[in-house]
Amino acid sequence: MSAKMIAVAGKGGTGKTTFTALLLKELVNTKKPAILAVDADPNANLNEALGLEVDTTIAEAVDSVKANEVPAGMTKEAFIEWRLSQSLIETKYVDLLVMGVPHGAGCYCYPNDLLRRHLATLRDNYDYVVTDNEAGLEHLSRQVVQDIDYFFIISDASARGVRSAGRVKEIVGGLKTKVYNTYLVVTKAMDNIDDLMDEINATGLELVGVIPYDPMIAEYDLKSKPLFDLPEDSKAVQAVREIIKKVGI
Repeated sequence: MSAKMIAVAGKGGTGKTTFTALLLKELVNTKKPAILAVDADPNANLNEALGLEVDTTIAEAVDSVKANEVPAGMTKEAFIEWRLSQSLIETKYVDLLVMGVPHGAGCYCYPNDLLRRHLATLRDNYDYVVTDNEAGLEHLSRQVVQDIDYFFIISDASARGVRSAGRVKEIVGGLKTKVYNTYLVVTKAMDNIDDLMDEINATGLELVGVIPYDPMIAEYDLKSKPLFDLPEDSKAVQAVREIIKKVGI
């Protein structure tokens, strides 16, 4: 059976990567499934949040094809599949693919098509695929990431952030990618968010949970400690656990 696809999106600074890392932490601790994490945001640092080192990225694999680095006697498709397999970081708990930033001009249609097929093949090897997406949703618009079971849109506890989350919902609604369940998560809340409810209701998004401001996250970031290692008494860890229970992942 194909993996459950979980996607996370939101503008920069909302806590999107933090939510993704803690969601992965909870899946590992409670279900112990086979999980593939995909860092599809060029500005994200999901590997750091998970405590993993990155040697190569998907973009580097794509660039090597565009730079005609394919060895003699090897097809482009075989070469990029080999490079894509090199990009997979495998660990005991979570495997990770990092998209990276493409360089150079020209069309990436062919490599993107190969990447789409590669992810579709990989998906059959996992119980969950969790993607941390870029604000522009490029990989969703190109259908590199397809058929999303749970889509979490992240906003900080501000009216501007909630409106931005509403725009993400509108963008996703116009894509060909199938999205079965869409939720709003509000992060970094210092108090209750009653004052935001009118803005939230205007987006048409279902508010599935609120993650309070957690000083432990700031401390771990300051000391460059993986958020994946946050203790069980972390407010953010507990809030993400409740969200997962609520949606039935």
